[in-house]
Amino acid sequence: MSTALVILAAGMGSRMNSDLPKVLHKIAGAPLLVHAITSGAAVNPSRLVVVAGHGADQVRSAVEDWAPEAEVVIQAEQLGTGHAVLQAREALEGFEGDVIVLYGDTPFIQPDTIARMVEARQQHDVVVLGFEPEDPARYGRLVMDGDQLQRIVEYKDASEAERAITLCNSGLVAADATVLFDLLDQVGNDNAAGEYYLPDIVAIAKDRNLSATAVTCDPSETLGVNSRTELAQAEALFQARARAEALENGVTLQAPETVFFAHDTYVGRDTVVEPNVVFGPGVTVESGAEIRAFSHLEGCHVSQGAQVGPYARLRPGAELAEKVRIGNFVEVKNAILDEGAKVNHLSYIGDATVGAATNIGAGTITCNYDGVMKHRTEIGNHAFIGSNTMLVAPVKVGNRAMTGSGSVITKDVEADALAVSRARQENKAGFASKLYDMLVAKKAKRDAEKNKENL
Repeated sequence: MSTALVILAAGMGSRMNSDLPKVLHKIAGAPLLVHAITSGAAVNPSRLVVVAGHGADQVRSAVEDWAPEAEVVIQAEQLGTGHAVLQAREALEGFEGDVIVLYGDTPFIQPDTIARMVEARQQHDVVVLGFEPEDPARYGRLVMDGDQLQRIVEYKDASEAERAITLCNSGLVAADATVLFDLLDQVGNDNAAGEYYLPDIVAIAKDRNLSATAVTCDPSETLGVNSRTELAQAEALFQARARAEALENGVTLQAPETVFFAHDTYVGRDTVVEPNVVFGPGVTVESGAEIRAFSHLEGCHVSQGAQVGPYARLRPGAELAEKVRIGNFVEVKNAILDEGAKVNHLSYIGDATVGAATNIGAGTITCNYDGVMKHRTEIGNHAFIGSNTMLVAPVKVGNRAMTGSGSVITKDVEADALAVSRARQENKAGFASKLYDMLVAKKAKRDAEKNKENL
């Protein structure tokens, strides 16, 4: 059966104290909303509708970047969760199948949980996701009779017996599209807030002799993010899970609590990750690599047996082949380094190709930007680039070529050639002492003038 996801993302999130819509705040490099979309992707939805409200233009822009297949609809007035879901009706006109309602500020619902809700929908008309927190506090309670969900009772309306129930409402719902919208049409707003609440569909369904049930999940999955404190807690939870998964998959983390993963980081087994490493989005590290301390990687690919760092930065487009060495205080951006290439010290390699077994000396820079456009540097195999070489792109250095230390290379260097481009050194006898004495006298005169002004 076809499945549609409706993700509610219209709330202001005033407790975030931010100009950014709440659902666009990030965990592990991806907006909260994207985490919800990713969880729902497990059921291969044929339709995806995001209900936006506050900051709708920003939400729409983010959806276009992260999930271009989604349709964004607007909830102009925030009149409750039931009202929000109704805004998706027109977008789903003619759709036949199940609708799963998720929340854009609840990022940790697991794909397996959503799959179980879909499975339960085959036997029941309405499925609600429940959980049992350590402290039920003021959550709505799910009143069950066997596997039948009788009703959802808000805490303020619950009796003492109902408050003793530990099964709580997460807010997530699955139902046939036609049934869902028919039930929502019957939801009223006779409550203190004057809003239309999605959970009210359960009681209406029971009055119509429809079947309702609850699927349960771990309470950590239902963590909602409503403040900066909760955002930090969510980040910590994600990182704890990611670290545990990496360790389970055979990755060595020397100080797990200091390593930070992005939502899509992949690290192969037998890779060693030293302390204080940060993985930004879009990183793949193959098996047997070594990521040394205080390195930052983003949008890059590190092949088997490569070594990165310490104190290295790999930016988007960095492609390291097998056994490449990137050393301390080296930055690589939009560059391909072939097998065995080495850039060991204090260098910037941007918009470049570096051939196999080529050695890049300390302090080398590819001068790739002319103030308007970027240009590319191409270095062949088994080349040797002397320390402190400036490669002014566009420029090519051939196979087995060399550059002298301190050279500024502005013309192509053919294979097997040595390029030296620097001023001839001249030693002026005694000039250093004379220059020093001149500077000391100049400073003394300046200090005397300042003291005179202060009198």
